[in-house]
Amino acid sequence: MQIKNILFSIVAIAGLFYTNPAMAFTSKNGNESSVYGKVISDGSGVSYATVYLKDTSIGTSTDFHGNFMLADLPAGRHILKIQGIGYRSVESEIEIGEGETRELHFTLEQDIHFLEHVVVTGSRIGILRYLPGSAKSIPANELIAVSPLSGNEVLRQVTGVHVVEEEGAGLRANIGVRGLDPDKSRNVLILEDGIPVALGPYGEPEMYYTPSIDRMSGVEVLKGSGSILYGPQTVGGVINYITADPPAGSEGFASVSGGQGGYFTGRLSYGNTFGNTGFQIGYLRRQAENFGPTAFGLNEINSKLRFKASPRSNVMVKMGIYDEGSNSTYVGLTQTMYDNRDGDYLRLAPDDHLEIRRYSLGISHDFMMSDKLVLNTTAFGYTTSRNWKRQDFTNNPDAGNLTGIAWGNESVPGGAIFMRNSTGNRNRQFEVAGLEPRIRYRFKTGGTDNVLDAGTRILYERAFEQRVNGTSADAISGMLHNDEIRTGYALSSWLQNRFITGERLSFTAGVRTEMLEYERHILRSNSTDVNFRNTTYTSAIIPGAGINYNFNEAIGIFAGVHRGFAPPRIKDAISSEGIDLELDAEKSWNYELGARTGFAGLLGIEFTAFYMDFSNQVIPVSESSGGAGSGYINGGRTSHRGIEAGLMLDITGLINIPGSLSLNLNTTFVESVFSGDRFVIQKIANGGDAVHVNIKGNRTPYAPGITSSGFIHYDTPSGFGFRFTGRFTGSQYTDVLNTGNTGEWLLAANDDPGYTYLQATASGRIGELPQFFIMDVSAWYDMFHNLRINLCVKNLLDERYMASRRPQGIRVGLPRLFTAGLSYRF
Repeated sequence: MQIKNILFSIVAIAGLFYTNPAMAFTSKNGNESSVYGKVISDGSGVSYATVYLKDTSIGTSTDFHGNFMLADLPAGRHILKIQGIGYRSVESEIEIGEGETRELHFTLEQDIHFLEHVVVTGSRIGILRYLPGSAKSIPANELIAVSPLSGNEVLRQVTGVHVVEEEGAGLRANIGVRGLDPDKSRNVLILEDGIPVALGPYGEPEMYYTPSIDRMSGVEVLKGSGSILYGPQTVGGVINYITADPPAGSEGFASVSGGQGGYFTGRLSYGNTFGNTGFQIGYLRRQAENFGPTAFGLNEINSKLRFKASPRSNVMVKMGIYDEGSNSTYVGLTQTMYDNRDGDYLRLAPDDHLEIRRYSLGISHDFMMSDKLVLNTTAFGYTTSRNWKRQDFTNNPDAGNLTGIAWGNESVPGGAIFMRNSTGNRNRQFEVAGLEPRIRYRFKTGGTDNVLDAGTRILYERAFEQRVNGTSADAISGMLHNDEIRTGYALSSWLQNRFITGERLSFTAGVRTEMLEYERHILRSNSTDVNFRNTTYTSAIIPGAGINYNFNEAIGIFAGVHRGFAPPRIKDAISSEGIDLELDAEKSWNYELGARTGFAGLLGIEFTAFYMDFSNQVIPVSESSGGAGSGYINGGRTSHRGIEAGLMLDITGLINIPGSLSLNLNTTFVESVFSGDRFVIQKIANGGDAVHVNIKGNRTPYAPGITSSGFIHYDTPSGFGFRFTGRFTGSQYTDVLNTGNTGEWLLAANDDPGYTYLQATASGRIGELPQFFIMDVSAWYDMFHNLRINLCVKNLLDERYMASRRPQGIRVGLPRLFTAGLSYRF
């Protein structure tokens, strides 16, 4: 049976059997006795805990601050029960008289056995001790201190994560993990509140839309065997952006910031709760006139509605609208332009224009069936349009249809860019819908605690792609060159159990399955009407296991292994002639061994050694990765091995100074190489013969051997604070031959696509990226309890560096940038 028919059957069965038993908790008694009070943990109120009379339908939930009230209670003896996800349940016998009102307070202990894997609520070992892999949580206060221009600055705090800038504003994320190619974040699963955000999670996982860090309340990064609970991209890890839930009372936030080049960010949000209904709505505006070479403007509206159907049941509805326009382009500087400092931030193709529009809707229902069993069901859907007008160009001065505009040194072959009087408009629309029920069940077998996670997801995605060739430099219409529809159906399921023996040892084992059905329907190819259609299937079983051992509350070790899985893109699995190429999914075995330590809250250290063994890593040759177009290169066997180390030091606890002073350092060493024989064609300089070269032992593209980041943070009692942040990125090769930056400049690779070169090309697309170091500083002052002013200097030392040679030429990193902002909470 085809996968899409299986999916339709599952949806129909779910519709017959899914009910909401939590609605039974809505009745009330007519008496006037009542109980009120507060539920706390570690000195703070516990939000949205369930408070109810056992064996009755009378109950409520705490508000954001942990307060609760039960009214209209019958007189007599009752068992009052309090439970919340992540806490040990509490029962208390109470006796209440007719018309009596009593105040009660309860303290809950955290139940670390019950925490979500991806939801990493802290960095102390007590919270992380049972996670089967390395993880990092960046809370809201960290985001405020960084004052980031984009999420890239935040993610660089995480060991093992390498981020390549594209335009400096973070509009297009290029994230690699542990030596994987960062191009458009293809090898990383990126979520927002647990929901995928890629154009097509299976068929086209590129991140042309990236969640705005300005509206986030936290970011979570998970690596290791725990990532098999999430898919489809399980090779590099999981990044989950977290947005704020509706508050219990009236809360608002307004901020503005600005800087050079017309840079401006403004945000306004407000939320409140009335009875059982809460809401949160926010608006974000970002824009710049000269952000390096980039001009952009975006508007974003997001909202959340929460409905308390009962003390045990919660429904969340999330909606979002994103609209962006920018002059994003693929063309970059030639090598001679960079060497001569000839216009680092020139707008080489001023008529290029990219429009991104995204509409999203998600509905999530949580039902605490008991203090041991939780059911979460999420339905989501989103559409994304990505229409891109791009002017054609070439490095060949003898090409036809030139405008007469040229950039660079025309005396050097390949050292200049010649603009053409034509455009290639890449217009794409995507639609994605999914349904995902999950359960978490805690039970005992003998003396062992167990936490069972299970679930399934059905997902549909469709892409409409057209290329329209225009006959002028700014044409948005013209001849339809290519036209196709790509459709995918996916069914995934997972089962994972965590066995916890006492306070020291835990073992986690699980398996994930993936089944995919792809169809590519080509209606027009190379300006010719055709009707090519074919279907391909992919399936995989993805196991994973991890173990944790804690010597005490402060020191623990962990180890894990899991199967990495990334399906081929639809346009690569089926050729442009409609032929099923029978490509296998990208697979790897991923191993890690690490330790976590903490000493009296003063020092925290995490150390992880990792090894990723790919039987056949896929090297993309898409235009975004600097290649000639669509398709994959069979990269053969590759290995990624390295060490991640992170250190946090509370200096205030060591020396007697007012306020809070802390130090944080993160470093990653990685050796990412082709570990099996693979021969590529190399063309010798000055017209020499072509030879085959074995690249075994060469480093994979865009995988620096060392990355390091750190900061020193100080908050004074007077409300003033500052943070110095530094990041070092080691040198990187940009092609499989590990081309250096010495020797004679040669013609660009795409002018002779059958060959690759040993020397850096004059076009700037091939060559080494030298190492660089960037320092930022931010300072703030809390004028009142709810009013803050901040000043930032990005790239304080005004370092000039190559951020990338992709997609088609050198991108220079942003120069020194000053920003100032004001935020107010009300």
